[in-house]
Amino acid sequence: MPLHIKDEAATTAVRELARIRGVSLTDAVKAACEEALARDMRSRSIPERLADVHARVRSAPPTGLKANKAFFDAQWGEKK
Repeated sequence: MPLHIKDEAATTAVRELARIRGVSLTDAVKAACEEALARDMRSRSIPERLADVHARVRSAPPTGLKANKAFFDAQWGEKK
């Protein structure tokens, strides 16, 4: 899936990052985007971040397992 960057300043920045880190242009773009996304995620409030977690949990299909004390003890490796 090609990505064409038509901005000279952006191209220069990516090439400089790739040169400094000793990586390919693709790896430089990937790293820069991942770092920016992580920074943006950290700037979100805790309730906003938890809303994402809750949505993922709610979307999981039911397992049919009964979550009682014995279940949790087994998850922690505790034997009765």
